[in-house]
Formats: sequence, structure tokens, C-alpha cells
Amino acid sequence: LERYGVGCELWSATSYKLLREQALEIERWNRLHPEQEQRRPLVTELLDGGSGPVVAVSDFMRIVPEQVARFVPSRSFTPLGTDGMGRSDTRTALRRHFEIDAPHIIVAVLHELSLAGEIKSEVVSEAIKRHGIDPEIAFALHQ
Repeated sequence: LERYGVGCELWSATSYKLLREQALEIERWNRLHPEQEQRRPLVTELLDGGSGPVVAVSDFMRIVPEQVARFVPSRSFTPLGTDGMGRSDTRTALRRHFEIDAPHIIVAVLHELSLAGEIKSEVVSEAIKRHGIDPEIAFALHQ
């Protein structure tokens, strides 16, 4: 992303499930305590105040990171994961096949920035070419 003049923060989520459960618990508490100061889930505290898109990546299906998306309401949230059937012999090949490797993450971030009007779509196209991504390859879910 540095090549494109884009800064980023990298976070590691050891358990999207636990982040979701904690957020649901706080959501329930807030609903049952309407006159008290409302609490904010950890995932909201950490990610909602920032700027730019959130691209959440998992070696599991994209539904895993997607389960916390609604708790980050002020930012675009793009989950990436391994939906579909894998035919990969190494983790590197698996990540490339499912489009969760570094080049695809870069393209996802740049695409979200272009949708927000922060960069031109030509920058995304250039990144796709630079990283040798074939935009016409079938979605892994259908392979």
C-alpha cells in the first residue's frame, strides 16, 4: 500500500467469534438499561473511530470476519475469506486461490478507497495488473 501512498493499520483478531459475542452481550445490556450510559463493544472502540476502509481477512469463510461488520458502522467493511472449494497444496497457494493474499488485500483496500472517491479507479486497475491478478478468473465459490 505504501507504493500507492496509502497508510494502513494492521490488526490481528484471534477470535471474531469472541468479538461478536462480547458485542452482542453489550448490545443486550444497552437494550435492557436504556437510561444508563450506553456501552460500546471492544471491536467498535478499536475500529469505528478510524478513517478509511476495514478489510477483514480470514483463512476461514468470509462469514467469520463478517460477523463483526455491523459493530463498525462508520467505516466500509470488506470481509475476505476462503469461500468455495480449495485445490491448493500450500498455504500460499490457498491464499492466492481464495484471493486473500497480500495482492488481493491491496486491491480490496484500493477499491474501497476508489468507491469513497479518495483515489481514482485507474489506481485499482494498475494494482490488479501489477500483481498479476486475472480479473476474469471464476470466483472461488464457483470453481
